[in-house]
Amino acid sequence: MSEVGTMSLDRPDVSIILPCLNEAGCLPACLANAREALTMMRTTYGLIGEIVVADNGSTDGSPAIAEKLGARCIHVTRRGYGAALVGGSAAAYGRFLVMGDADGSYDFRDAVAMVGKLMQGADLCMGSRFKGGIEPGAMPWKNRYIGNPILTGILNVLFRAGISDAHCGLRAFTRTCFDRLQLSGEGMEFASEMVIKAALLGCTIAEQPATLSRDLRDRPPHLRPWRDGWRHLRYLLMLSPTWLFAAPAVMAAGLALGILALAGVGALQGSSAYVGNYWIILAGAC
Repeated sequence: MSEVGTMSLDRPDVSIILPCLNEAGCLPACLANAREALTMMRTTYGLIGEIVVADNGSTDGSPAIAEKLGARCIHVTRRGYGAALVGGSAAAYGRFLVMGDADGSYDFRDAVAMVGKLMQGADLCMGSRFKGGIEPGAMPWKNRYIGNPILTGILNVLFRAGISDAHCGLRAFTRTCFDRLQLSGEGMEFASEMVIKAALLGCTIAEQPATLSRDLRDRPPHLRPWRDGWRHLRYLLMLSPTWLFAAPAVMAAGLALGILALAGVGALQGSSAYVGNYWIILAGAC
């Protein structure tokens, strides 16, 4: 197997997986960058690799471009960012898997150190754009200063993942970790699902700085900040029943007991000065 992923008798050690939906204009640069990263991994660690393009229904000739440039293209019929990555990871041959967007925004050479973390025992290594650097204009201000920090903070509070960038699209993980996680998210919530399940299962999560550049697309990105942000938040809460149900229930029960205690004191004293009937109705509802 050569470092660019053409087939031979040897199985690759590393698979770089690119989800793809109409990325014909970006693929040549992304694949060249991924080949550089695999060459560095071979020089540094002695690992051989492949590039897997997980095509999600492109109509612009992206699969033909990927195969012409030496990548292995698989077709994922289930639509969505997460579905493409799950399909690509399942079809990959490597024991170390690297995922990254096919729009030119990530430098796959940053993944060399991430694979090194896996070799040192980590199950999942997250890239951190906030530690590595964000090129001006590469991330909308509402994502950089509102969405990402809030969602990452909530994820860390609920699941104690201890990371600084829960939604970085460049990350590396072992084949064993991927098999354990049983990932099923179809959309952008896949990014949160991976981290949450890794934390819940006690996987070792490492972090490595990664850089983010302006993408190479000549069209709007697939990401929809408000819609996808809500899907992330809903997913966080869905996988944390203690915070979603138990904590509010305990607070409501405490408020109810306080109101009923005041009502009881008032009843014993023959006075309704403490609480009225409406407060008792509220306590019953709580």
